[in-house]
Amino acid sequence: MKAIEFRSKLSHNRILIPKTMQEELKKFDEKNIRVMILPDEIDVDNDLVLKQTTALQFLNGYADSDSIYDNY
Repeated sequence: MKAIEFRSKLSHNRILIPKTMQEELKKFDEKNIRVMILPDEIDVDNDLVLKQTTALQFLNGYADSDSIYDNY
């Protein structure tokens, strides 16, 4: 399976296909295809990734031997 990727916009529930891709997609006319929609939510994705990475790095900085300080 070959993946074809391009950026576009939805307009009235239709995907606008860039002119540069239209010729390549003609060979798939009347064939079954899969469509994945990946909205650009950069701010939301970046915040989530930052939080997950920060938590992981924070916890990675501690060793079991550091637990002696937890009682103070």
